[in-house]
Amino acid sequence: MTMTDMVVLDVVPFRVAAEALFERLHVASDGEDAGAVRRLIGEAERVGRPKAMYRMAYIDEKGEDEVVIGGVRLSSRVLRVNLDKVHRVFPYVATCGVELEAWSATITDELERFWADAIKEAALRAVMSALIQHMKRHFANGTSSTMNPGSLGDWPLREQRGLFEILGDVRATVGVELTRSLLMVPTKSVSGIRFATEAQFENCQLCPRENCPGRRAQFEPNLYGQRYGKA
Repeated sequence: MTMTDMVVLDVVPFRVAAEALFERLHVASDGEDAGAVRRLIGEAERVGRPKAMYRMAYIDEKGEDEVVIGGVRLSSRVLRVNLDKVHRVFPYVATCGVELEAWSATITDELERFWADAIKEAALRAVMSALIQHMKRHFANGTSSTMNPGSLGDWPLREQRGLFEILGDVRATVGVELTRSLLMVPTKSVSGIRFATEAQFENCQLCPRENCPGRRAQFEPNLYGQRYGKA
């Protein structure tokens, strides 16, 4: 066996920090829009059920620009180098949940849909935090980094298929499915592979996109050649 049984997190406390959300949305907590935002928060907390799934998988094979995990071949030079000293990884999918997706679909006001999207992002952050803490408690994987299909040209979105194959029936387990264009539904979902690392890695270090709201690290233009270039 190269993979452990699936771990599913589907009972995750979901409470929106209202003041932080107001700040993120640039809504005054005592302003005329505050009541509508609080109403949406209340609705979302009543129906929301963010979920995540992951498993521990062993690396079967390492090529020059690819790795085989659980019998599935993934093509990426960056992933291959990042896993050079690693023998096990943690593929995962996390989502705000089909319940919040269905709830947000009933909202017709354009501004309220924008606020609802921010609430769904909060749900996704909550379940991702729970996922990482669960991995740390049960597998003691210490300092870890993550790579996500589609975040870098080196590991494009088409690699989602392989990641989902490693995980199994993602749709039946947490309600996430791939569209024909390989985007995930619900939209506020994320997939990736988490792995132990000595040198902290963020996809952002290799991404030149400017003014990215999700940036977690500075772009390092020389990093690819220094760490991932071939001799």
